[in-house]
Amino acid sequence: MPQKTKQTPMMEQYLGIKANYPDAFLFYRLGDFYELFNDDAIKASQLLEVTLTSRNRNADEPIPMCGVPYHAAKGYIDTLIEKGYKVAICEQVEDPKKAVGMVKREVVQLITPGTAMDSKSIDAKTNNYLAALMTTPTNQFHLAYVDLSTGELKTTELTSLEEVMNELMSLKTKEVVFKEAMDLEIQEKLKTTLGIMVSTQNDSIESAEFSYLTDDIGNKDLIGVVKLLLSYLYVTQKRNLGHLQKVEVYLPTNYLKMDHYSKHNLELVSSIRTGQKKGTLLWLLDETKTAMGGRLLKQWIDKPLIKEQAIIMRQNIVESLINHFFERTDLNEALTRVYDLERLAGRVAFGNVNGRDLIQLKTSLLQIPQLIDIIQLMNKGEWDKLLTELDQVPEVVELIDQAIHDDTPLSIKEGGIIKDGFNEQLDTYRDAMRNGKKWITQLEAEEKAATGIKNLKIGYNRIFGYYIEITKANLAILPEGRYERKQTLANAERFITPALKEKETLILEAEEKSMTLEYNLFTEVRETIKQYIERLQKLAKTVAAIDVLQSFATVSEKYHYTRPLMVANSQEIHLIEGRHPVVEKVLGQQTYVPNSVEMTQDNEILLITGPNMSGKSTYMRQLALTVIMAQMGCFVPADKATMPIFDQIFTRIGAADDLIAGQSTFMVEMMEANEALRYASKNSLILFDEIGRGTATYDGMALAEAIIEYIHEEVHAKTLFSTHYHELTVLDERLSGLKNIHVGAVEEEGELVFLHKMLPGPADKSYGIQVAKLAGLPDALLSRATVILEQLEQKEAVVMNHSVTSEIPTLENTKELTDDGQLSLFGMLEGSEAEIVRAVRKTNLLTMTPLEALNCISEWQQKLN
Repeated sequence: MPQKTKQTPMMEQYLGIKANYPDAFLFYRLGDFYELFNDDAIKASQLLEVTLTSRNRNADEPIPMCGVPYHAAKGYIDTLIEKGYKVAICEQVEDPKKAVGMVKREVVQLITPGTAMDSKSIDAKTNNYLAALMTTPTNQFHLAYVDLSTGELKTTELTSLEEVMNELMSLKTKEVVFKEAMDLEIQEKLKTTLGIMVSTQNDSIESAEFSYLTDDIGNKDLIGVVKLLLSYLYVTQKRNLGHLQKVEVYLPTNYLKMDHYSKHNLELVSSIRTGQKKGTLLWLLDETKTAMGGRLLKQWIDKPLIKEQAIIMRQNIVESLINHFFERTDLNEALTRVYDLERLAGRVAFGNVNGRDLIQLKTSLLQIPQLIDIIQLMNKGEWDKLLTELDQVPEVVELIDQAIHDDTPLSIKEGGIIKDGFNEQLDTYRDAMRNGKKWITQLEAEEKAATGIKNLKIGYNRIFGYYIEITKANLAILPEGRYERKQTLANAERFITPALKEKETLILEAEEKSMTLEYNLFTEVRETIKQYIERLQKLAKTVAAIDVLQSFATVSEKYHYTRPLMVANSQEIHLIEGRHPVVEKVLGQQTYVPNSVEMTQDNEILLITGPNMSGKSTYMRQLALTVIMAQMGCFVPADKATMPIFDQIFTRIGAADDLIAGQSTFMVEMMEANEALRYASKNSLILFDEIGRGTATYDGMALAEAIIEYIHEEVHAKTLFSTHYHELTVLDERLSGLKNIHVGAVEEEGELVFLHKMLPGPADKSYGIQVAKLAGLPDALLSRATVILEQLEQKEAVVMNHSVTSEIPTLENTKELTDDGQLSLFGMLEGSEAEIVRAVRKTNLLTMTPLEALNCISEWQQKLN
């Protein structure tokens, strides 16, 4: 058996550390580079497009190796994190001068997709969530999540894996932590279905800090999942987590509930077509001026309110802002000067804040008195709560103002951060440096005069320190023994004097000590500000809320929205001349055709017919978006609006499949319909677009009719149901809560013209061929389709006419001879059998529901038996 190659002490150290981080790239610090070895090097060289070399290249088994410069490492780390990998940062943790043998190294931080704080991929207006999940023996799910950059920490209890996946997708979580070897099937499903990184944390760490964060939670299971999450953060980040906020426990039922499919279908934060923000409700509503306001707006869109009083409080403030244009303008200008207080506070606590961050913090806090003054001018009571939460934190402003230069450099270790007058010892060092350099300038002038050498100069470099330089052409006139020779160059000689050497020692000592002292003073300032983290975070939340509310006011005024009257426990909708807010923004207010939505207490279902492309889906989405905007506290796109408060929205709009899970478009359609039918209440809103079109015509029609009946008889939710099955429009004759409406369209000189206006009653036909003509299909094809359609309509007319108008035969006049002279079967029937045959002949199956047909067959069977 071949001998294993003996490793060098350095490689032994590397391999020992790497063994503890098998699923991460280990960035191992060597001088001015981070080095990667073995498989890490091979894979990283491909991902980062850096050169792959080798260590001990002349050995039998050279070690693959690649590296990135220390000063540029952040960009490379960000790239790996964005691609879904982990990076372990390994640094020297002892002074090399004092080390015995190998310098001790340790991993000082494990950066993962869920713990990245300032990656270039993280948008300022986007949260970066890390989640933890635990299950109970009773199949309950406990979820906790945190944004490490802001300190936001929340937890909730969920009842199904579907709810868990819905919540994770809404949060756009990049990483989920489990206990090791627990819930392996769920782990695999999250990895394969959602593409989420799964991490494990076996040990739950106990600390006073964690207990403080969770002491308001009564549920021990929720405490357990939060501690799992915090333990993972503690192990990976290896630093203070003092900026984490106390855990907020929430229930999904406290907000307007929408599953991920509904949010996707309604394009709340990302476009179905592009996946981008443009063309979404977020795009429309985002007039926020701060990063934290932008993040809060997303959260409000994701979780609209269901408490009437909370909605009204937001509406009151929006109305106040609309009524005070000039004050709102001043407010917005002040908000533009507020930096990201949440993430600045997080950076302070995390220990990676620099001088410029502190100046941004001071600048932000200096806007708070102005915000207070502006709000007081508008306040008639609706602003009282927010005003009390606008904490100016003057202690932090004063400290930064006294300590930190306004034009501070980025580096915190090279001086120039602390103001003169802040620390007496630092002032002494600076005085020595300034006077020393002034003395050197004077010495240079004196030596020029004394020697007569006009190009004599006194310079400095890090190796030789200060020196007097004289060109070789002038050496002849230099008085003998005046200077002590120090260095010879090609064209000059460098000298030193005892006085210059003494002054050099003083200056360099002052520079070195002043930089060390400045760094220590800066960290003291940072540690002092840490004491105010909780106040800064509360202030950040308040400013963010003000920012979102002014955004609502700005959008509402710009697009002429109206304040909706919210009536809890109502079953009526009166949305007069409503508009789809996003489509209206794209098309322009002059082009968009408004439509009303009116549903009374007794009208539960609107059955919508009309041609494709006419606006049925837009009409349905219009109502859903209006509901969401209203329950966020925003004004709505309508001339007048009286609305109930909905508890849930369910949608089935547009074609979608889930090929990863092996589900067809029709299966997804049925699953989404099932969600609504199972969980909707009378206070819910259901939007069903073309249910049943994914299967055969009669199957689809039967399902559509049965679903409508079920909603009408069992669910009683407000429902908009669009369909091309015109046969369903007769349902209004026997379903009292159903009303037919249609999108108007007319033919002018053979051309189809959409009116985009909702009219009462059913549509007269589908106009499918005319829509195909608009799409540009060949004329010959369209002509053939027209002929086929006429033939089909004639056949249907014959069948319908025969079934309705044919004389009902009797036993005597139905005795007919067959071709061989025998009586036909019908002619031989007697009594109840003949009666049943007559009933079959009379029955029009096209007007019956599947359930009615089954009942008829059952009655006939009973008579025959």
